Amino acid sequence: MLHMKEEITLDAIDLQLLAVLQQDASLRNQALAERVHTSPPTCLRRVKRLHEAGLIERQIAVLQPERVAAVVGHGITALVEVTLDRQDAQSMDAFESLACAEATVQQCYRVSPGPDFVLVVHSSDMPAYQQLCQRLFTANANVRNVKSFFSLKRAKFGATLPL
Repeated sequence: MLHMKEEITLDAIDLQLLAVLQQDASLRNQALAERVHTSPPTCLRRVKRLHEAGLIERQIAVLQPERVAAVVGHGITALVEVTLDRQDAQSMDAFESLACAEATVQQCYRVSPGPDFVLVVHSSDMPAYQQLCQRLFTANANVRNVKSFFSLKRAKFGATLPL
C-alpha cells in the first residue's frame, strides 16, 4: 500500500538501492552506500524516502522451511483455490478480510479467470489445516468451491520484483 501523497520519481541510484535491498535488506547503511556508489548520508536519506513513499513495504527475514521444520516440526503448505457464490465487491472484500486475518494464510490473491482467490497457507499440521478450513470455508455460506493442492517440495521461493 502506497503512503505517498505526491508522485515519486526514481533515478538509477534509487533503482540500484531497491535491487540491492531486495537481495539483502540487512546490509548496514555504509555497506549499502558502497554497493550503489554513493555517500552514506545520501544513501540513508534515499532509503528513508523510499520507505516513506511506500515503495519499501517492510523488511522481513525469510526462513528456510526444512531447517525450521527440523527444529519445530514439519508443517504443511497448501495452495488453495476458492470460488465464491457471489462476486460483488462487498462479498469479495468480506472474504478477503477473513482470509487476510488468518495467521496461517501467508498470501492471498484475487485472480481471474477461474477461482476468485488463490491462497498460500502454511499450517502446523493437518488438524490445524482442517480447523482453518472450517473457519474460513465451511462456515462461510458464500464459499462455493475449495480446491487444495499440498506442496511436496518448495523448488523456488522469491520475493524480488523486476526493476
